[in-house]
Amino acid sequence: MIKYLLVGAATAAAVAVAQVPHKSADPADATPIRNGLIGYMHKGELDGEAILGPPPAMDSAQGKADRAIYLQARALAGTPRWKLAQRDNDLWTGGAVNRFSCALGAEIDAKTTPVTYRILQRVELDVRTVGTPPKDRYNRTRPPIGDSLPLCVARGDWMVKNASYPSGHSMTGWAWGLILGELAPAKASALAVAGREIGQSRVICGVHFQSDVDAGRQLGAAMVARLHDHPEFLKDMAAARSELARDHTAPSACDY
Repeated sequence: MIKYLLVGAATAAAVAVAQVPHKSADPADATPIRNGLIGYMHKGELDGEAILGPPPAMDSAQGKADRAIYLQARALAGTPRWKLAQRDNDLWTGGAVNRFSCALGAEIDAKTTPVTYRILQRVELDVRTVGTPPKDRYNRTRPPIGDSLPLCVARGDWMVKNASYPSGHSMTGWAWGLILGELAPAKASALAVAGREIGQSRVICGVHFQSDVDAGRQLGAAMVARLHDHPEFLKDMAAARSELARDHTAPSACDY
């Protein structure tokens, strides 16, 4: 059995969150997203570099474990879990959002649950705002660079241009799982599992080391804690609770 190193990140939610003063909205510091939406957070509001520290050196015990896990996971090519990892690669169209819909028991989309869907969109942008500085600072090379081993996604220049640490998909999945679990407490465990597995899919795909995924969860938890200092986020959360409290048809194609 292939064993993955899982480091609990939920306890990091409060790390350094209160150390940076809340910054007033500055359009120049916000990055636009699809449909004209922007994230809740602003550049410099959370210090991802300080929260995470550098990735492990490849000749360290953790670095060697990272490499071993990457190599072991290549044996999963073509398996059902590999195919799920391919689906999780797409956060939106039939991918990770669908995994959360199944865990929630309600479709999460722009038509059925527009407020909830908009929260996820804006938080995904916050992941970019918070996660990009440590990616750029530490510039860790992704695991498949220099080999031709099987990956669950197509190779491309993005693997070189977009650094490995922390994993943005892991950060997004964990943040979404925490937020949706807060909106639907009865489903919190299933939603947290979905968030965890979206991160693990990046290890299975071969595009991140395990420590990249663990760091994504850690930073995602800290980001969610910080979001609770934003009145606009809290207002949207209240509206989403009301939205999800209504009866919803269970989603189909839930084969997770």
